[in-house]
Amino acid sequence: MSRINPDNPFIPVRIAILTVSDTRGLDQDKSGDTLVKRLEDAGHTLADRKILPDERDLIADQLRAWCADPEVDVVISTGGTGLTGRDVTVEAHRDVYEKEIDAFGTVFTIVSMQKIGTSAVQSRATGGVAGGTYLFALPGSTGACKDAWDEILVHQLDYRHAPCNFVEIMPRLDEHLRRK
Repeated sequence: MSRINPDNPFIPVRIAILTVSDTRGLDQDKSGDTLVKRLEDAGHTLADRKILPDERDLIADQLRAWCADPEVDVVISTGGTGLTGRDVTVEAHRDVYEKEIDAFGTVFTIVSMQKIGTSAVQSRATGGVAGGTYLFALPGSTGACKDAWDEILVHQLDYRHAPCNFVEIMPRLDEHLRRK
């Protein structure tokens, strides 16, 4: 069972938020607002925030830019994970991943099933790593963003979380790039 290890200090991470939408601006971005509030309430830092249209190359280019930015540890995107023709966020993420975190989508589906039943099958939430940066693609609904943060990310992005968490292995994510 997971728990907080009081012997470990809290280590804030720098998180960039990307909303993928053809129609929303910052003033209508409730999912992005939800993620920003939750990450800040947890003690993390908002590194950057953008909204881009559902264009695979634009999304992948932004993900790559954040992966190259030493001020960004984690990228969370919201939107574009569905099944329609314009939903290309997952493909853009996979264009960038060095390694996919396969279980992230599975755990997200389990969490979603508890809230929305078999409709969870329509989500293609995904996670991966590139350039020493974690990347997560979440559905565009506020509920899905709350579920992903509250049930998965708040724990895995907390260095105190035991038995293991994403933060403790951050220094080793790009070790293959340093090995020569």
